[in-house]
Amino acid sequence: MKDSKWTWRAVSLVSILATLLLITGFVYAVGDILNPKGEVLLSSLPQQTAEPTAAAGNELKVLALGDSLAKGTGDNLGKGFVKRALEQLSADGGKAELLGNMGINGLTTAGLQSKLQEDGVQYALRQANVVLVSIGGNDLFRGSNLLESGSGTAAAGSPASPESGVSALGTDTAGSGANNTVEGSKPVPTASTDELTPESLLAALPDAAKRLGSILERIAEINPQAQIYYVGLYNPFGDIADLLVPGNQAVTAWNNAAMDIINTHSNMTLVPTFDLFNRHLDKYLSNDHFHPNGDGYQRMSERIVQAVR
Repeated sequence: MKDSKWTWRAVSLVSILATLLLITGFVYAVGDILNPKGEVLLSSLPQQTAEPTAAAGNELKVLALGDSLAKGTGDNLGKGFVKRALEQLSADGGKAELLGNMGINGLTTAGLQSKLQEDGVQYALRQANVVLVSIGGNDLFRGSNLLESGSGTAAAGSPASPESGVSALGTDTAGSGANNTVEGSKPVPTASTDELTPESLLAALPDAAKRLGSILERIAEINPQAQIYYVGLYNPFGDIADLLVPGNQAVTAWNNAAMDIINTHSNMTLVPTFDLFNRHLDKYLSNDHFHPNGDGYQRMSERIVQAVR
């Protein structure tokens, strides 16, 4: 009788444990259904740009935007002011990383506005804490037909000659005739050296200056933490008697307009270059008589480093 009694107790205990185990499993199963865990297909995730990794306090993450000057056109070593500035910022234990150089030959303010709408450009901007911007030369000098007039000192067949089909600004001129326009703005009148006046050079200034302001504002909107350094313009035609005064007046007006914009933002700085090239064009311009040579870019990079530090 006692054996039978213990047998039934054992069976009852096992039944109770089995029931509890079943209940526990049921609870876990219900929880897994209501709150599933595990891998999720990437296609079902929202496509959002990841937040940039914060840079160390003394680490510079540099991005360059703009035209052929940002690209470094004219420098035989291919460094331009961007890589030269990086070398100086990285000296003596400094930390500076180039995230990318997005300089494009012939780019205008309208073209850069379009580039800022691209996801890849915006992503790169969000990673940077230093943004170097060079833009405006193609807007200001594009309509003056200087190369076709033969007033420049570039030799035939050089990058600045009409026969090459590419102007000193990196702009395609082959077959363009008098259709000198700045994308997204009113047509800019063509002028020969005899007809070149401050008015003809300044024709593109109002619209282009507005676009410059929009560009700088947009960069600051994309990355409010970044320090933005705008590289001012110089007059590459200051050694040509007929172009000295109108060129200086046009460049000065442009730089003043840029300063008016930059002065209203604590994270923006104008890096002046006019004084670097004034009366020193023979030493600092490349053979195309527009872009700096290696020494010219070196001077620009030193000025940029002074501003960044």
